[in-house]
Amino acid sequence: MTDERPIVYVVDDDPSVLKSLERLLRSAGYDVKTFKSALGFLGFLDFQYPDAPGCLILDVKIPELGGLELQERLAEREISLPIIFITGHGTVSMSVRAMKAGAIDFLQKPFLDTDLLDVVSRTIAMDREAKRQQRRLRKLRERLRTLTPREYEVFGLVVTGMLNKQIAFDLGTAEKTIKVHRARVMEKLGAQSLPDLVRFAERLSIRSSGV
Repeated sequence: MTDERPIVYVVDDDPSVLKSLERLLRSAGYDVKTFKSALGFLGFLDFQYPDAPGCLILDVKIPELGGLELQERLAEREISLPIIFITGHGTVSMSVRAMKAGAIDFLQKPFLDTDLLDVVSRTIAMDREAKRQQRRLRKLRERLRTLTPREYEVFGLVVTGMLNKQIAFDLGTAEKTIKVHRARVMEKLGAQSLPDLVRFAERLSIRSSGV
């Protein structure tokens, strides 16, 4: 649920950094899970997908699998956990690569506690909204699957702005039949108006052809 307590994941091979960040983040009210390696974090993800809003604080230079490589692995798994990179040995090219791949920020060590907490707060707010939108889309897709093939056809034509009688002519059926299908589409999708249907079609990437 969107009101779940946020989780901050921290990956750094320096035990003192892990301990200090865990203390800081817990004092700010976050649940915290720490990992000494990127491989350890990936192993954790094999058994538990991060569903609660949160973010990953990730050191760039860690043994075995570096931070930038972990970022790539997460993208391959389609895990959209926002990343805040931290480093004591960063370069411009590293930061550019990380940001182009979707990182939220790139902080140089040592950084102020307030700076990190500010970035974490903003990042979690973004992730909370993103997950809210993802849940809405999943529910909408579930509703879409309840449409019959003909209702789906009518849905695709209605959102183009066609009138019932035009759709009836196009599909070779009676206008009153189209009215019934249209009403059922609105009921099943939870739409209150034509603009609602149009917005739903956009979210579902349904094109004007209706197929």
